[in-house]
Amino acid sequence: MLSWEDSVPANTFKPAAALAAVPVADLFERSAPVSPAQAVASDASRLHNATQIARDTRRVRVEDKRIINGSADVNQLVPFKYKWAWEKYLAGCANHWMPQEINMERDIALWKNPNGLSDDERRLIKRNLGFFVTADSLAANNIVLGTYRHISAPECRQFLLRQAFEEAIHTHAYQYIVESLGLDEGEVFNAYHEVKSIRDKDEFLIPFIDTLTNPDFVTGTPENDQKLLRSLIVFACLMEGLFFYVGFVQILALGRQNKMIGAAEQYQYILRDESMHCNFGIDLINTIKLENPHLWTPAFREEIVGLFHQAVELEYRYAEDTMPRGVLGLNASVFKEYLRFIANRRAQQIGLDPLFPGAENPFPWMSEMLDLKKEQNFFERRVTEYQTGGALSWD
Repeated sequence: MLSWEDSVPANTFKPAAALAAVPVADLFERSAPVSPAQAVASDASRLHNATQIARDTRRVRVEDKRIINGSADVNQLVPFKYKWAWEKYLAGCANHWMPQEINMERDIALWKNPNGLSDDERRLIKRNLGFFVTADSLAANNIVLGTYRHISAPECRQFLLRQAFEEAIHTHAYQYIVESLGLDEGEVFNAYHEVKSIRDKDEFLIPFIDTLTNPDFVTGTPENDQKLLRSLIVFACLMEGLFFYVGFVQILALGRQNKMIGAAEQYQYILRDESMHCNFGIDLINTIKLENPHLWTPAFREEIVGLFHQAVELEYRYAEDTMPRGVLGLNASVFKEYLRFIANRRAQQIGLDPLFPGAENPFPWMSEMLDLKKEQNFFERRVTEYQTGGALSWD
């Protein structure tokens, strides 16, 4: 990972060197008379092709690698330049888990018991799942159809491939909980259309997905490079780093009260994964800033601050909707302080000033959840003989 004091090596590739290996006739020979403008365009095209040939046939040099707009062969993983990305990829692989390895029997019994959960707790769980069942699909689509093709560092692409798979596991986990509890799948999976607080968050995100997934969008200009950077900030800092946190606190708070412990365990692993996704995204953002300081303009920073404020407000409305009367000793006003604390943290991580000075964390126990050691807490606890939730009978 680069530090703010490191200098970024310039791309030392010399296009002229490529021409030495290309016959002059191949560059300038034409079969028919052409206009001066056509001649210039043709010469430029041939020069570009010759340059590309030289790039594609030589060995990769570390100094040629860049997060975006790199000239190095994206198929050659080594030599490493961004070791932090590779290390995060390895950490993600070490944290691998699957939803069906978690026993849901106690959750099912609690959900079936008319007196097991209050109406407010049931509403919270269904609204929570209503957001998450599609949120990770949005994140996966953004990676696979958008972000991946614009990142030119193979080490970072390697992590993105792992991240996309983890997003699929998370979507699987939410579906597994829905199926295990016997919830109305139509109601839960359509919540992002039918529940305003969920729809508003998704509609905030979709334009940034559309930017990167547009097949005509390419980086290489300051305007488009800023569009990419903006979208990365939205997804790393505001979606994975803010929009998920009300939901995480709610389900983990249930688990702390010995309720929905199977779901809470899955959310705990998802939180750990998403924290790594968020941190990777922040490293990606900061490295793009280091390599392209001209993108981090005062106007751009002001726009990002506005997006932060908008995201905090949307997530607070979601908290109000999921807890209209307070539940589990929680209420929406407590989450306002928490969201401001999280927003400050994300802003500072990408080099912005705190947006809400003095905001404090009302849920210090959330830090404990990030310290989960899977090898001690997961495989030692999992049972060897049980039915997965979807296979359990309600009778």
